Amino acid sequence: MAFAMHINMERCTGCNNCVVACPVNALELCTVDPVSSDKIYLVQNGKAISLDLNKELCAGCGVCVEACPYNVIRLLASEAPAAEAVSEEH
Repeated sequence: MAFAMHINMERCTGCNNCVVACPVNALELCTVDPVSSDKIYLVQNGKAISLDLNKELCAGCGVCVEACPYNVIRLLASEAPAAEAVSEEH
């Protein structure tokens, strides 16, 4: 099953609950320096600037969704297109 993760950064407070809760460490809360593009692990003005998702690690388990007290993260599941079966004749 395929899924998409939607993160509303306008509502994110940078509480870090999702990052701590993730069992596979797929999330990283940081700010990006506009000059050097380096990651800065601080929250500016009470707002997180970037919540990075490592798509290769994320399993879509939804633990981060449950951990967020502000309903910032949503997982949307969609059925992947079914592969056509190929039959071999003997």
